[in-house]
Amino acid sequence: MNQLRDYFLDWRNQTIASPRFQRWSARFPLTRGLVRKQAGALFDLMAGFVYSQVLLACVQLNLFEILSQGAKSFSALRDVIPLPESGLRRLLNAAVAINLLELRSADRYGLGMLGAPLVGNEALINMIKHHIDLYQDLADPLALLRGDNNSAAMAQYWPYVSTDKELSPEKLRAEQVQAYSTLMSQTQSLVSIEVLEAYSFAQHQTVLDVGGGEGKFVIALAKQFPGLQLKLFDIPAVAALANAQFQQAQLASRAQAFGGNFFSDPLPRGADIVTLIRVIFDHDDARVKQLLANIYDALEPGGALLLAEPMAGTPGQLKMGDAYFGFYLLAMGRGRPRTQAEIEKMVAEAGFIGIKLLPSAIPLNAQMLHCKKPVKP
Repeated sequence: MNQLRDYFLDWRNQTIASPRFQRWSARFPLTRGLVRKQAGALFDLMAGFVYSQVLLACVQLNLFEILSQGAKSFSALRDVIPLPESGLRRLLNAAVAINLLELRSADRYGLGMLGAPLVGNEALINMIKHHIDLYQDLADPLALLRGDNNSAAMAQYWPYVSTDKELSPEKLRAEQVQAYSTLMSQTQSLVSIEVLEAYSFAQHQTVLDVGGGEGKFVIALAKQFPGLQLKLFDIPAVAALANAQFQQAQLASRAQAFGGNFFSDPLPRGADIVTLIRVIFDHDDARVKQLLANIYDALEPGGALLLAEPMAGTPGQLKMGDAYFGFYLLAMGRGRPRTQAEIEKMVAEAGFIGIKLLPSAIPLNAQMLHCKKPVKP
């Protein structure tokens, strides 16, 4: 059966590749619509980088916030946006073409369906700005795939992935972790909202957030579940930032961050649930297995692990996994996107049971797995 399917697909592709068939199908009424749709999709792939730069320019000019209170005329926009008239008109029309903006009556421009969700969305805005580093590393994709990329802007941005012993997690200083730690803190809401809507922590007493950064998720937990005791574990310089955030939020009596290396150092004990949010896709399989073993060891018997992150093979979001995160993590220098099945296998090998997928409103942001440590070995 598989051989027949492969034969059919090869025949289909050879037929579609024929210029004669392409000309015929573009004219034939029953295939004309499909041909035009496919041609548009192929053009979008080719032009995708241009679209992303239009988006970046709009963000850099704060255009979505400027239009957040309603449409403005071209002349009004010209007065507040530092571009020459011809450049501004070109940008606005490009943004209209990709649905970031809409052209209204009397030469006015307003937010489009894709631009409106960006208003006040600090997480997405900061990710868009951060992609400047990614674009730099993707300038030569073949060099990146060969592993001989000399730019390494992303690897420098995420210093904890470096193989340089002087940049080991325990030795990183506050100024070396500040940029990426701030970005992670600003974008944490993309996943933490999904987690808090999918799972109630009311049944737990103590939460340990491993790789929790500056503590934004812990602070959100504290506000929603006032009875929880909260712990966080991250590299020492980041843990210090988290403790400062807990002090500022007046949570020092309930929340504490611990510094160390979660691959080699023992994790804080006493938690009946561990959260692992957007962590494992940054690391190779050997490190992930060691981390899961350390979490299993630290958990109380009967305790739970809640793992949340974007996963490869997510239904309806296939481009996000292997295409976007596949290359993002390659540029970063370590890690890979994993499917739900791959992660479930690693979690089970660590000893966890009762593994189940929790519902997620926006699977693009994260898929969530919940599992337990057995009460008895």
